[in-house]
Amino acid sequence: MYESFVGLEIHIHLLADSKMFCSCKAQYGDEENTNVCPVCLGYPGVLPTANEKALELAYTVAEALNCELSPRTTFERKNYFYPDMPKNYQISQFEHPVGKNGWVEIEVNGEKKKIRIHDVHLEEDAGKMIHAGDVSLIDYNRAGYPLLEIVTEPDLVRGEDAEIYLKNFQRLVRYLGVSDGNMEEGSLRCDANVSINLEGQGLGRKVEIKNLNSSRFVKLALNYEIDRQSLLLDEGKIVSQETRLWNENRDITTVMRSKEQALDYRYFPEPDLPPFCPSDDFLQKVKDRQVELPLYRKDRFIKEYQLTEDQTEFIIDDKAVADYFEQVISLGVPTDMVATWLSGDVQKELNKNNMKLLESPLSPERFAELLKYLDEDRIHGKLAKQTLSAVFDENKSPGDIIAEKGWEQISNADQVQTLIEQVLADNQSVVDAIKSGDDRQRGYLMGQIMKKTNGRINPQIAQKVLSEKLG
Repeated sequence: MYESFVGLEIHIHLLADSKMFCSCKAQYGDEENTNVCPVCLGYPGVLPTANEKALELAYTVAEALNCELSPRTTFERKNYFYPDMPKNYQISQFEHPVGKNGWVEIEVNGEKKKIRIHDVHLEEDAGKMIHAGDVSLIDYNRAGYPLLEIVTEPDLVRGEDAEIYLKNFQRLVRYLGVSDGNMEEGSLRCDANVSINLEGQGLGRKVEIKNLNSSRFVKLALNYEIDRQSLLLDEGKIVSQETRLWNENRDITTVMRSKEQALDYRYFPEPDLPPFCPSDDFLQKVKDRQVELPLYRKDRFIKEYQLTEDQTEFIIDDKAVADYFEQVISLGVPTDMVATWLSGDVQKELNKNNMKLLESPLSPERFAELLKYLDEDRIHGKLAKQTLSAVFDENKSPGDIIAEKGWEQISNADQVQTLIEQVLADNQSVVDAIKSGDDRQRGYLMGQIMKKTNGRINPQIAQKVLSEKLG
């Protein structure tokens, strides 16, 4: 009987070398308060300068989200007391963000859903509070990081939708190379807005849930909040417009403060920064940065390569892996073989060696070479796994490893016949037992054949010849 409306505000750290309005390094993990200067600490009389690289990345995201790009973007001061921002205002955007009125698609239960983007705006991040017992410390290294905020319209319905949107968005910014999207390190953070109302009555009173740092918490917090508001309305009460926090230990939201309106922030134009008007060359760079986005790549992979949903999800999750996959395919290896090995044995080796695919010794050329050996029956599956493991251990090509170790499969019919006759002659009592009806000992003979050839014999041919010999 109630409808729910969910909108997200996602903040991402842009992959710029320096901060948004000064030349301090934008680097996670450095010693506290080492990447600071009078500008990002807000000393009197300093003058900020906009980081053009950050602007380029911001416009790149706006373009990918199908936004109207601003021909003249401006900055405002957002006045608010942040304990970790000493100047008591944040340079942000209000009237003319880099982009607005965009949209992006997500897939929910197999169906495409269009989510409208209200705006994409650029601002600076605050510092970081560190609470240690009764003492609170401040690290200003993060103050001034280029921070991009992407605000959706309330087009999501449940926590599950928001979780999917957030995961897709994380993939999108990684594909574009504009952010690492790492939620653990705070380079992707999320606030959620939720309201409910009777069906057909439109938006209800909005509640904001701040600082959600995982897609799972987004889902849990929103579903909790929808249920909480439904209960209030059932009891004839009013939902207060407020900001709440997600308590992950108790799985509830709790009140943080009453909700501010834009008016409360007293936005006014930043007097020290001129408007930015992108040139044709700048906009061309933005277009050149666009790539095939994950959802479209997923559709293409399923259609073009006939991959399963699970295989496709695994491969397209990381753009580098998807590029690698297509590179191996272009070297003439069957698609299903590449997908199966990539998501199975190759992933096991990567986990075992704690490596990423592109950092490993398994180049696309080496991987293609290994799979061709397998596809041409020059090695069998077990030998292929041994060879794969040796590539990681010895950093050599599969061809060299197979040649050095003599691992090429024995498939020649005459050679197989001779080897099996030798094994049968050496195990006459077992042969007699099988011919007398004890079929269990066939496995023993097969084991002896594999042992005699160091596992190199083609198992299918060996089984066939063995059956012919034993009847």
